[in-house]
Amino acid sequence: MQKPNIVFVMADQMSAKALSCYGHPVVQTPVLSRLAREGVVFENAYCNSPLCGPSRASMMTGRLPSKVGGYDNAAELSAAIPTFAHYLRAAGYRTCLSGKMHFVGPDQLHGYGERLTTDVYPSDFGWTPNWSDPDAKVRFQDMTNVLATGPCLRSMQMDYDDDTAIQAQRWLYDRARDDQKQPFMLTVSFTSPHDPYVARPEFWDLYDDAEIDLPKVPPIPADKRDAHSARLHDHYSIGEVEVTEADLRRLRHGYYAAISYVDSLLAGIVQVLEETGLDRDTVLIFASDHGDMMGERGMYYKKCFFEWSARVPLVVWAPGQVAPGRVADPVSLVDVLPTFADLAGAEVLDTDGTSLVPALQGRALPNRSIAAEYLSEGVTSPAFMLLRDGVKLLWNDVDPPVLFDLGVDPDEREDQAASDAYADRLDALQTEARALWDVGDLTQRIIADQNRRRLINQAHQIGSPPTWDFQPFEDAAQQYVRAGRWTTEVEAQAHLDVPAPVAKQ
Repeated sequence: MQKPNIVFVMADQMSAKALSCYGHPVVQTPVLSRLAREGVVFENAYCNSPLCGPSRASMMTGRLPSKVGGYDNAAELSAAIPTFAHYLRAAGYRTCLSGKMHFVGPDQLHGYGERLTTDVYPSDFGWTPNWSDPDAKVRFQDMTNVLATGPCLRSMQMDYDDDTAIQAQRWLYDRARDDQKQPFMLTVSFTSPHDPYVARPEFWDLYDDAEIDLPKVPPIPADKRDAHSARLHDHYSIGEVEVTEADLRRLRHGYYAAISYVDSLLAGIVQVLEETGLDRDTVLIFASDHGDMMGERGMYYKKCFFEWSARVPLVVWAPGQVAPGRVADPVSLVDVLPTFADLAGAEVLDTDGTSLVPALQGRALPNRSIAAEYLSEGVTSPAFMLLRDGVKLLWNDVDPPVLFDLGVDPDEREDQAASDAYADRLDALQTEARALWDVGDLTQRIIADQNRRRLINQAHQIGSPPTWDFQPFEDAAQQYVRAGRWTTEVEAQAHLDVPAPVAKQ
């Protein structure tokens, strides 16, 4: 491939388990399903943290969250750490971000040459957890959003995502009429279908509560829960309210409708690519930062390593460049950076991932372990996941290990950690985990970082706080018809012809 344009479309909290191209029987995503049929679907893709900020920091740097300080949703990503935007920019790409990336701190670009929207979440340290005090609880969610789903005409997320999509489409039209023809990378990042699970009536009405599937795995009794699940039950106040079967159907109804809404926004991006002819030289990648439990095991939201929370969509569409197919090899979001660099012909300095370009060319990927971390609120010590050859280990240094064989138990019903038949694999995965993570050192680094950020946040409450939130800027003096220019001149430069159709082979 000759330095293709790259369009990277992201959703937030969209589980691969909830998509028709991954086998879900109800959810309607005609555009994503089409891209999956015509492109390459990575069937076993995982996030490297089941939380927005750490997952995105890890994805953009190609490193595990613990290696770049991406501990939680208020952790600052150092401006001295290269991201895929830096690599592509250095390789001659024009780089642009429209939408969410959850950057915290004064650097709100991290390699992007342009940013079209502000972020949807704050850029300060206000959401910093406190592991120094086990009784300090940072709760961003309780069960309110599980019970308060439904149709609505407008929401904050709709405002944000509509703006993200419109700005991205306008930017793509500008690239189509750009004489420079510089290769570009555009990231379009939506906040939906993140809770609250609401949608406009045209998307809500695509579904009926009676057709909505219920969780496959019922709530796990309190005395049977693993320790991390028990902590999350307390963290999210699960059990303090009754969730009925009708509530579960309505919850999933709202989630599915929000996914269909995202699919409609994706349709607009694909339309611009196709009608301008940009699709002939563009690779489009669709992914999400993590998933959502949707009531499986009696659990909600994310922050755990079960499949609904940790498994994400990853679809690559490049008509005429990449043959359709499905890849079973396990991959993760740290693979995004080396893949983008490979497409751009750039050499990567350091990464925990591997390029997926060989898989796009029909070749096998190296056999390896997939790692994930959870280092934020709801726990007071690091939690980890390792997946190798279909066997998944949930591990930390204070709780009993949990082991699932996804090949025979895809719904994760049977913990095999105490099984003699899995003793060797459990031992091998735990040995690998101890070699990969120094839990004591990592815990100390996290607590020290939290303490520094909380002190800085407290200081910023006194006087005028710094302004880190990104402020998009448009120079009105350069828009439309201005002094010294003729209307016909401006209109001629803005005119974009319908491209001639490509002759069929």
